[in-house]
Amino acid sequence: MHTLAILYPGYSAEDEFPALENLIQDASFPVIHTWEGSTEHDVDALLTLGSRENLVPAAEQARELSPDAAIWACTSGSFVYGQEGSRDQAGWIKDAVGVPSSSTSLAFAAAVHHLELSQVAVAATYPQEVAAHFVRFLQQDGIAVTALSSYGVPSGEDAGRLDAEWVLETARAADLTGAQCLLIPDTALHTIAVLPQLEQALGVPVLTANQVTAWHGLRLAGHPARAKRLGALFDR
Repeated sequence: MHTLAILYPGYSAEDEFPALENLIQDASFPVIHTWEGSTEHDVDALLTLGSRENLVPAAEQARELSPDAAIWACTSGSFVYGQEGSRDQAGWIKDAVGVPSSSTSLAFAAAVHHLELSQVAVAATYPQEVAAHFVRFLQQDGIAVTALSSYGVPSGEDAGRLDAEWVLETARAADLTGAQCLLIPDTALHTIAVLPQLEQALGVPVLTANQVTAWHGLRLAGHPARAKRLGALFDR
């Protein structure tokens, strides 16, 4: 069994990780909550959410589980730190847990490169100011964003209440002109169950936050990260 410790802020879509255990063989995703309050989609709040003071105590709890890898399962709470800051976060976690570590934002970049793509569209729950940080983060990794849709969802808790139809409608509304795939960030958003429908509807790979978190973390843990019904990323 490969164990990936999920460091997750608040309570919104953490139930996606037990669901992933039913889809991926030989994989376990124990969730450690890093934050008990509201997870606001605000730059200053997200900088606090992803701070060393919040991540290290949760990482120390994760160490007790003897995981094979650990990941900060928050897109906005990592990309607001930029590429260098996100790598610093991964380093704090690695030092505390003692295993390979990363974050959801770094997982998105790794997934795009794994698929050998370089031009992406983004459909984000976040307000424009927050979503712009994700665009810059991707650009810093050599990934061009051809179009950005931002929906101004105020918090992770609000995102967690959005249903599958909202996800599908948002994906269908994305401008895919010149894009090789669609990215839907936010680990607070439920997307795992609709991944096959998303890719069928759009005709391009679709990368979502909890999907890339599991994929990247499993690869760090030495797992092949192959499974059905989890999109092109898990097929290759």
